[in-house]
Amino acid sequence: MIDCKKIIEIAEAKLTGTDLFVVECTASPANEVELLIDSDTSVGIDSCVELSRAIEAELDRDAEDFALTVASAGIGSDLRCLRQYRKLIGRPVEVLLASGIKLTATLDAADEEGITLSYEEKQAVEGKKRKQTVAVSHSYPFAEIKYTREYLDFK
Repeated sequence: MIDCKKIIEIAEAKLTGTDLFVVECTASPANEVELLIDSDTSVGIDSCVELSRAIEAELDRDAEDFALTVASAGIGSDLRCLRQYRKLIGRPVEVLLASGIKLTATLDAADEEGITLSYEEKQAVEGKKRKQTVAVSHSYPFAEIKYTREYLDFK
């Protein structure tokens, strides 16, 4: 079976000096390898083709047959690494917490421990009969998050 660590090492060496970075690499038992890359700006198909050819040149097909797919992490896909989170600071995200609560909020900060979100929530305010909309900022550790995605509003 193809080793994903080796493919990631080759890819990272080829991507050094660019704004592209490796998000994830998966390999099936049938040696179908999928390498996801992302960028601080955008990922073009030419970048994927170049990287795919560079990785295939480093590997020996005679020793082990494989199918390699190099793709960009799609807009609606889950965020998997800290660099993707940092890229979206100040933008709306959709977060599903482990408790089952889904939030649409603005990503304020991201670090190794977790993320900070700001959103509006209806809360009971002293002296008011009805709940009022209040701006809330809350930090969530990664252990409490099932997934985070970039939120796209089509309105």
